Amino acid sequence: MPIAQSLLPEFEHEMANTRKVLERLPDDRFAYQPHAKSMTLGQLASHLVNMASWGVATMTTASLDLAPVDGEPMESPKSENRAAALARFDEGVASFRAALEGASDAAMLENWSLLLGGKAMFTMPRIAVVRGMVLNHMIHHRAQLALYYRMNDIPVPALYGPSADER
Repeated sequence: MPIAQSLLPEFEHEMANTRKVLERLPDDRFAYQPHAKSMTLGQLASHLVNMASWGVATMTTASLDLAPVDGEPMESPKSENRAAALARFDEGVASFRAALEGASDAAMLENWSLLLGGKAMFTMPRIAVVRGMVLNHMIHHRAQLALYYRMNDIPVPALYGPSADER
């Protein structure tokens, strides 16, 4: 079985879980910030949503420069409400899935780099970037968002089994 095909069940499971969390975004709490050093709920949700497009970039390019020397720094789109976040997430997931489905083993094993001002922040095989820097990164921020929900009495959905709110 090709590498990309073996990754698809995990991808589908994690994207479905992420969507369940995003479906509970409270439009009236996007400015909530649990600590001065923390992102607001809206910033965190936008960051999580944008990661699906990072998967597309990982699958379709050899590198991504966050601040190109001869160009404008990358600026991630911001979601203003739940509906916009879900629409962008769904679009990103569909594009990410399509890019992943068609990837050969050779493509999955090619090195991919994240750059800052033309200098490599890291270089890893594409499969390591997809799993570690995209999927696991999404899981991390999804958990943060679930904690924000708990702090605001928003029911946390079941992800890997029942949550305290769904028992």
